[in-house]
Amino acid sequence: MVLFNQYFLYLGIPYNIFIMNKIFLLLLLFTCSLSAQYDLVIKGGHVIDPKNNIDAILDVAIKDGTIAEVSKSITSAAKKTIDATDLYVSPGLIDIHGHHFFGTKPDAYLSNSYTALPPDGFTFRSGVTTVVDAGGSGWRNFLDFKTQTILHSKTRVFAFLNIVGNGMAGGPWEQSVDDMDARLTSMFAKANKDYIVGIKLAHFMGHDWTPAQRAAEAGRLADIPVMVDFGGSDPPLSMDHLLNTVLRPGDILTHCYGHLATREPVVKNDKVEPFAFTAQKRGIIFDVGHGGGSFTYEQAIPAIQQGLKPNTISTDLHTGSMNAGMKDMTMVMSKLLNLGLSMNEIIAASTWKPAQVIKRTNLGNLSVGSVADVTLLRIEKGNFGFYDTSAKRMPGDKRIVCELTLLDGNVVWDLNAMSFKE
Repeated sequence: MVLFNQYFLYLGIPYNIFIMNKIFLLLLLFTCSLSAQYDLVIKGGHVIDPKNNIDAILDVAIKDGTIAEVSKSITSAAKKTIDATDLYVSPGLIDIHGHHFFGTKPDAYLSNSYTALPPDGFTFRSGVTTVVDAGGSGWRNFLDFKTQTILHSKTRVFAFLNIVGNGMAGGPWEQSVDDMDARLTSMFAKANKDYIVGIKLAHFMGHDWTPAQRAAEAGRLADIPVMVDFGGSDPPLSMDHLLNTVLRPGDILTHCYGHLATREPVVKNDKVEPFAFTAQKRGIIFDVGHGGGSFTYEQAIPAIQQGLKPNTISTDLHTGSMNAGMKDMTMVMSKLLNLGLSMNEIIAASTWKPAQVIKRTNLGNLSVGSVADVTLLRIEKGNFGFYDTSAKRMPGDKRIVCELTLLDGNVVWDLNAMSFKE
């Protein structure tokens, strides 16, 4: 102690004063950290928030897991600051058509079996914070899905409940009209309304409107939308009748740019069918649902050029699409960007519109007080190639990449460590 005193006296600084100043400095730093107004501020990004008609360079502040401020220049202290220069800042992406009821049940297709995928491994890296399982479970096995997946995922997971009580087990299971009970399905949906956001009909093959009518009835009774993957029949049933008579405004046609021989497409001879425009105008939701066999340029290019743009963008993620032309949410968005949709249209169809469709309007926006799900996206320029489900290649010069994803204000994906200090 004497030696320290002599050393600091030699410098002209009494040792006790040096110690007091050091303690004061530490206390000051501690106090500043406690008084930080925000947990995180995202600076200088191109914010697109369709709900609030925002399309500008702005800062976004987050506090206690919610959006606290969106303005031109936030100067208040923050515990962490992220520089989003040259990046797009959007609400967390919502994928309303995926398959996540994964399990080990053999020969059960997308219902507690091997073809479905655990959400967290495929969501955050592409900017997705919320998914909807599209019919993997029915009322008979939804509780298994809830226990295995919903309650054990960081990703926010909802479900379209299959009109088939046994869910999307494939083959004859999905053809069982006797297991399509509108009353029981709707009752179960209402009893689990925190997680079930719609009804799903898929893959039915037959010249019979009964499955579609029962799904529509279940949706009406539960006051939730119906998503239809129109399977097909020989001869094909009328898509006009399905969209403009059976379904209600707010119901969803997924695989809107698919082309199967057993169902009427929305584009014939390079012309959009009038029934498609009529349906979209009356409020039918046209969902991409890319998947492994349901997105063709033959349909998408003329449809988009003639004004039949998708209301919602989704992946139809499963083992048959994740390594093919679909890949992930940002790949589907990239295809549509190269087909002429604006970034504003793409983000709207991936955030606010799907939030409205599933009636979860606390999501998909950056309103003050909303949950702080945020995605930072970059557009790469270069020579790229994209292929559809018919193996047709399309060149493109733009590709969307997810740099960072926040869930409830917490970083859950950071491609280039932009939220870390050197």
